[in-house]
Formats: sequence, C-alpha cells, structure tokens
Amino acid sequence: MRDEKADYNHFLLLVAGLGGLLYGVDVGIIAGALPYLEATSGLNAGQLSIVVAAVLLGSVISCIFAGALADWIGRKPLMTVSGVLFVISIPVIALSHDYQLLVLGRVLQGISAGLIGVVVPLYLAECLAASNRGKGTGIFQWLLTLGIVTAAIVGMFFSLRVEQVARLGDPAALFAFKDATWRHIFWVSLPPGILFVVGSLMVTESPRWLFRRGERAAAYAALLRSRTTQQADYELEEMEQAAAAEKHKTSNGARLRESLWQRKYVVPFVLACVILVCNQATGVNSIIGYNIDILFQSGLSDLQAHWGYVIFTMVNFLMTIGGVLLVDRKGRKFLLSVGAAGIIVSLLCTGLLFRRTERLRADSRATVQSMVSANQKVTLLYDQNSADKLLSADGDAGKAISHQPTSLIVIYSCGDFHAASKVVRSDDNSAGPIEITRESCLPANKVVAFFSNPFGNLDRSRQTPLRIDNALSTLVPSEENGWLVATSLFLFMAFFAIGPGVCVWLALSELMPTRIRSNGMSIAVLMNQVVSTAIAAIFLPTVGKYGYSIMFFGFAGGAVIYLITAVWFLPETKGKTLEEIEAHFGGTQ
Repeated sequence: MRDEKADYNHFLLLVAGLGGLLYGVDVGIIAGALPYLEATSGLNAGQLSIVVAAVLLGSVISCIFAGALADWIGRKPLMTVSGVLFVISIPVIALSHDYQLLVLGRVLQGISAGLIGVVVPLYLAECLAASNRGKGTGIFQWLLTLGIVTAAIVGMFFSLRVEQVARLGDPAALFAFKDATWRHIFWVSLPPGILFVVGSLMVTESPRWLFRRGERAAAYAALLRSRTTQQADYELEEMEQAAAAEKHKTSNGARLRESLWQRKYVVPFVLACVILVCNQATGVNSIIGYNIDILFQSGLSDLQAHWGYVIFTMVNFLMTIGGVLLVDRKGRKFLLSVGAAGIIVSLLCTGLLFRRTERLRADSRATVQSMVSANQKVTLLYDQNSADKLLSADGDAGKAISHQPTSLIVIYSCGDFHAASKVVRSDDNSAGPIEITRESCLPANKVVAFFSNPFGNLDRSRQTPLRIDNALSTLVPSEENGWLVATSLFLFMAFFAIGPGVCVWLALSELMPTRIRSNGMSIAVLMNQVVSTAIAAIFLPTVGKYGYSIMFFGFAGGAVIYLITAVWFLPETKGKTLEEIEAHFGGTQ
C-alpha cells in the first residue's frame, strides 16, 4: 500500500507538472518564434506586442471564470478542458496566414494558461499533505521552467538552421525558411499538451472539493489515495470541524458579511493579490518573452542572443530546483524576501547598462517624414549607408553616433492612434526594410480601436495623413556590454526562480481560505494577468520611444513593493495544513 501511495503521489505530481510545462511553453515559446515572425509577417511593433500580449489577454479572460468553473465542474475536469484548449491552439497558430487568426490562436493558448494557472496550484494544494505541499507545488514551477527551457532550445535549434540558410545568400529562400521556422516552433509544443490531457483523465478529484459537495465518502477515498489512514482521518476531521464552525456562523445570518469582510478572508485575499500583482510588476513575463530582442539590442549578435536566452532559461530551471529543495526547509517568507532583494539589484544594474548607450540617441523624424509618399507609405532599408545619411542630417546628436552600428525604431501615428515599427540594426544584413503605412497604424475595426485608445475617433483618423512622431537611432552597444546585460538578466532570473518563482503559486493557494479559495485565486490570478498583459502590450512601443532603461527601472520599483510585502506582512505557512493557516488569519491560532 505504501508503494502504491508513493507511486500515485509521483503520478499526480507528474500530471500537475505537465500543466506547469504547458504554462512555461505558453510563456516561453514566443521568444524563439518572435524574431522570425517579425521578419516575415509584415506586422508592426504594436501588432507584434498584441501577438505577445494575446496569450496574457486570454489568461485574463479565463481567470474571470476559472474559480467559478473549478467550483462548478470540479478541479479534475477543468484541467482536462485547459489541456484540450492548448492542443487546439497549436494548429490555429501554426497554420495561420493572417493577423486575426494568429491572435486568436494565442488567445486560446492564454485561456488555457489562465485555467492552468488557477486550477493546477488549487488542485495540488487541496490534494497534497502539508509536509510536502511546498515541494509538490514547487514541482509545478520547476516543470514550468522546463517548458521555458524547452522552448529556448527549440528556438536555438532553428536559429542555427536559419544561420546556415542565411550563408547561402538567397534572400527568398531565407524568407521562406524563417516563415516556416516560427510555425515549426509552435508545432513542437503540441505533444506535452496531449500528454497533459491524457494524464488529467487518470487522477482523482480534489478531496476538499468532494467534501464541500457533500460527498464525504468520496473525499475520504481520495485522501487515502495519497495518505496513510491516520493522515486521512486527521485531515477529514479538520475539514468537518471547519465546516461545522462555518455552518454555525452562517446560521446566524452572517453569511454575506463573513464571506466578504471578516479578517480571515480579507487579509489573506489582499496579501495574495498584492503578491501576484508584484510578481508581474517585476516584468518577468516580458523579460522572458522579449529576451532575445533585449539581448540583441544590448550588443549581442542574433546567434549570441539565442545562446544567451538558452543560458537564461537554464538558470531559471536549475535555480528552481534549489527553490524546490529549500521551500519546505527555509520557508516561503525567507525565499520571497531574498528573491525580491536580488531582483531589485539586478534590474537596477540592467537599467543602468542600457542607460549608458540610450542617452546617445538621434531623432531623424523630419528626414523620415519627407520620405512619406503620396499613398501614405514609407519603405526604408536601414543599412549602414542609409543610417549614415539619416544621421548626417541630425546635427551634433547624429554625427556623434554616425559611421557606427546603430538601431532604428520609427514611432508614427494617424490621428488618435499610434504605432511603432520593428527595431532594426544597421549591421544586420538579413533584416528586411521597415514598412510604414497608414493602414498598419489604424485598428481594423472599432472594437480593436476601443482597446487601443478608448477616446480615439477611428473614422476621423482614417482621413488623417501619416505622421512620423519619432525616428530614433541609438548606438548599438559593444558585445562586452551585451554580455554584461545578459549576466545581469541571469542574476535576475536566478533570484526570481529561487524566490517568487517557486513561492508565488504556493502562497496563492495556501493563503486563501477554503471557502473562497477557488474564486479568490481566480481574482488574484486575474489581477496578475491584467498587469502582465498591460506590460506586454506597451513594452515595445515604450522601449522604442524611451528605451529599455525606463522599463527596467520601473520593474525595479515593482520589486521594491514586493520586498516590503514579503518582509513585513507575509506570515510563514510551511508545515501547516490549510485549515491551520485559515485559523491563523481568523485569529484563533
């Protein structure tokens, strides 16, 4: 019996870990695919930001309903549904040939990720014993990082093949291969989704969900799958005592008041929300999603940037192992505090490194505006010759960085709507021309226009000429600077992995009382994804106009709030059952 219970616990962790793997693939797959999607799709920076952010938008949508769905149909069926949605999303993305289908596929991926982000940690917290709940939930994060590593290795493999095709000197063949490459990157992520669907059909339902549905015998049987009889008896008795106490209070007519306003509900709910918001305010998803672009603009070559991303994800993977081993020894509070402190230092270093070169910028707005044709279009091949011509017309600022490798981004607008071109480097011979049109700036319809600018007038903007707001050239940093930036990002990932990476899902599922756990987690994850979506949507346009440094300094500010919350407000929860944690916030322990 003992071996059977151990085998089942391992299988349960494997299935839940596959959910983490899918979540990691959702987050990481776009980094490897983005350079080739950018090179072949004809999408501008704003549209590419939406493609990256669409997965987060989908997460926001699903988080709204995830808690209610988990309570309605159960934790186990919802895991199956989330896996099926992921499987469907892959062909939608990989076979798409227009912007709308691409965004739809990414939204489906995001819906899957949002459901997984709520239901899998919820399921693990309710199924695992207190003694190994930290380690078990940490495995979800560990395999999440494995998903990101897998995505990075796949991207690295295709990057090497792209470089081989580039050496042939055939632009048409290179374009076709890049177009096939980003599609293949997505296809590779299909098998883990299928395995997760199959595995989710083979685990038992959450014992606490069954108990709250009045199925006491089924809940006890579910407990016995992973615990000794003594442990199962103890936890079932705790559930009965907690249910009896809740029933007594609600029988006095205080149901709504207690559900919303009592300390034992409000305090853990607010703490969980702050932790999840701060977790995304560190910029972790955008730093992962745009990592190759960040390293490329910091001074590394395309191949070096891909290698840097592989190392970045390996650091995440390996340090998460350390976090999993320490979380039940050192505790959640200690790891979150150390992690947040290290994140602040590494983000400030990254921002300062970018600030050194970004203060040397030249704006060729007037020159590029003069290139706008009668049909409201600009086509600009940004090689070293055209870069020198642009910079020569920009006075001292342009002359200071001319005849050196530079990067260019063009910020443009039509009426109330703004867009940004892709960032190109003058020393990147494989980069195609920048294409700027009025159509690429304007939303496709009034629904998209509302989300782009709620106060914008689409009809009036369609009659407005194309305006170049900025054409910013920035000195490309040295390779040495690029590796310094990469090192500071490696440190960021190390501190994040060992602290927030392991503890955030655990803190979320542990802090919430049983009565509001599913809906409370859903709201907290929703707030997490709203912040992440907003950051991803504004990342490229903000970087284009103000530089990477301003983003990294902002992320460091979010990490400061994280550190204050972890040090002064978060209680330690290691080794406590969910009912004991709930009693702590109720003031009875």
